[in-house]
Amino acid sequence: MANQMKSPKPDFARGDSMSKKSLSLLFAFSLMCALFLAKPHGLDAAPQKEQVDLIVSGGTVVAMDSGKRVLEDGAVAIRGDVIVAVGPRSEIESRCEAARTIAAQGKIVMPGLINSHAHAAMSLFRGVADDLSLDEWLRKYIFPAEARNVSEDFSAWGTKLSLLEMLRGGITTYADMYYFEDAVARVTKEAGMRGVLGETIIDFPAPDNKTLDQAYAYTQKFLDHWKGDPLIVAAVAPHSIYTLSEKTLEDSAALARKNGAPILIHLAEALFELQQSREKHGLTPVAYLARIGLLGPDVLGAHCIHVTAADIATLAHFGVGCSHNPSSNMKTAAGVMPVIEMLAAGVPVGLATDGAASNNNQDLFEEMNLAAKLQKISRMDPRALPAEQVVEMATITGARALHLEKRIGSLEAGKQADLIIVDPSAPHATPMYNVYSELVFALKASDVRTVIIAGRVIMDERKMLTLHEDEILRKAHEYQKQIIASLAEK
Repeated sequence: MANQMKSPKPDFARGDSMSKKSLSLLFAFSLMCALFLAKPHGLDAAPQKEQVDLIVSGGTVVAMDSGKRVLEDGAVAIRGDVIVAVGPRSEIESRCEAARTIAAQGKIVMPGLINSHAHAAMSLFRGVADDLSLDEWLRKYIFPAEARNVSEDFSAWGTKLSLLEMLRGGITTYADMYYFEDAVARVTKEAGMRGVLGETIIDFPAPDNKTLDQAYAYTQKFLDHWKGDPLIVAAVAPHSIYTLSEKTLEDSAALARKNGAPILIHLAEALFELQQSREKHGLTPVAYLARIGLLGPDVLGAHCIHVTAADIATLAHFGVGCSHNPSSNMKTAAGVMPVIEMLAAGVPVGLATDGAASNNNQDLFEEMNLAAKLQKISRMDPRALPAEQVVEMATITGARALHLEKRIGSLEAGKQADLIIVDPSAPHATPMYNVYSELVFALKASDVRTVIIAGRVIMDERKMLTLHEDEILRKAHEYQKQIIASLAEK
């Protein structure tokens, strides 16, 4: 009887059914408890936000991407030097968390402007000789003034003056052709700006190199110095067909291509250039450069005014980029670039200021305005070159002209974070109905509030963060006295 009153012990080896059931219930209970305790960090937890460095939030985001998106309440998220996301503000802010947010409500957020042709250091020659033809201006005034004044310091300070003006006007990338280009690159990098910078090759003694051998050696060292830099693209800049022999043109192109560097050249800019080319070579400037093998998808031709239909087809065939410089071309009466035909043929045409000595400023908003109006009046057609197409020339098409469209020119994930914030609230820009029309016909360079290059804020609410404005202006006045004295020399 006593033995019958004892509870049987579970026999695990025989798999006692009651024991198995108890264990199963215990396991299920334990699992439920674990899930309950983990709930705040598990299934129902809010997803973690993506960490970014900067969000530009609100405002009208003009992406200039293939979809031509205009987001009325948009945002751009940036990590390091790259754009992470572009989209509606609510979407970006729910997805991303930033170390800093810039509120852009009521403003325009767009890609930084691209100045596809300049001579930055020539800002110190602003207004030295005006109301002259290009040939007379160059040979009688500019070349002599350069021989007497241009030094490495001159190039550095003149470039700083142009950078100050360009950055204040929303230009984030520029293409340059001048002397002592290593110094130009140094100050451009210090300013945090992006540049495609070409060392000028010319057939007579230049301020930096007195012989071609010296010029080639300097240029090779320059290319080596800046190879792979995230902001600076070092280039070779044979000046033009009217200042260079065929051999020098060929050797310059060979030097560039050996180093994988772009080629910048003045091309079909003036009537005298066209006449000389036909007399000497029996060809237009474009056809001549094609014959000697200089044209290619690594070339940017500045001006490209005096071109035939066959020339335009040649430029398109070789993938040459071209830059349109309306102010400079109008001032020197060089002519009107056939922009519409070139764009229709597939030639990427960027917008440019040229040097401040022939413009006389570095204002790409002014160039947008004039580019549109120049095509309209020259064709007597108000529909020619609409505002949206002009903004493209100053951004994504300008990037294509410089062969940099994979990196810059539009606001897209994966591209470099080069963007500007523009304020359309001034009387001259109020009210706004169409953002492209506003940018081309109403807004001014002075309406740019903030400039960001490679994710770095360069100008914040009109305050320059990388350049010392007072010092630059003081040095410009010092050089003015030197230049005036040099012009009085016999």
